[in-house]
Amino acid sequence: MLSSYLAHLAVERGLAANTLASYRRDLRRYIEHLKVRGCHTFREVGEPDVVAFLACLREGDEEHQALVASSAARAVSAVRGLHRFALREGAAGHDPAHEVRPPRQLRRLPKAIGVAEVERLIAAAGPEGAPLTLRNRALLELLYGTGARISEAVGLAVDDTEPDQLRLRGKGGRTRVVPVGRYAKQALDAYLVRARPLLSAHGRGTSALFLNARGGRLTRQGAWEVLQAAAERAGLAGVSPHMLRHSFATHLLDGGADVRVVQELLGHASVTTTQVYTLVTVDRLREVYAAAHPRARH
Repeated sequence: MLSSYLAHLAVERGLAANTLASYRRDLRRYIEHLKVRGCHTFREVGEPDVVAFLACLREGDEEHQALVASSAARAVSAVRGLHRFALREGAAGHDPAHEVRPPRQLRRLPKAIGVAEVERLIAAAGPEGAPLTLRNRALLELLYGTGARISEAVGLAVDDTEPDQLRLRGKGGRTRVVPVGRYAKQALDAYLVRARPLLSAHGRGTSALFLNARGGRLTRQGAWEVLQAAAERAGLAGVSPHMLRHSFATHLLDGGADVRVVQELLGHASVTTTQVYTLVTVDRLREVYAAAHPRARH
């Protein structure tokens, strides 16, 4: 049943590979939990068994550390989906997880860095004129200039680039087209003309846009290392690819962009996900108001 459910998620729901791997890990742990409690079929599982699993996630055990609310919520969502699937497929007579709710998560506001810090980061891409520096600068400009996820950036092919736009493949296999600004376009053009052919000559030929020093596709981990090295040279701490994505969204909203436009650019399925950024900009508005308005000062 577990294999069938995971296949259903991959084929019919189009879940990303990383999400599927997390679900597989969570559900295997759940199946072992049920066996320990004497449940060997889905018909034997009761709500107390599911509740006990949630408690185990939050408290940890000898083999597993306690999970934070977000990770526990993901595991419970996977369990709820598995039981719905089992009921639909006739492998169970009831859904014991229907009333079990994932733990509530504290809303965490996205972190963003300022425009000046972004410029410092990009300027620290590496030694001037080197092929890898041109690649690094193009990657950093693209991450900030389009709001792309790091997996979307390293997944790009050369054919996904057009003069003024990119075609990104996001979560769930959804594709979106995003505009490319002047700085990112100039950096991409310089990389494609002056650096990528040199890097490609070291490999066996690939359609990937971003290449590593051996001419193969730049991996997600490789892109992380590019960013971390640039951040260290720029004297910036705690910078991540998602922070660049947050900065992209925050700076757009600060500049007056409509939240639904930002939603489309980020590839969010729901505007609710995007609206968390409006809280950041409201905080910024309060700071400016408090500092500038004569009747706002304490």
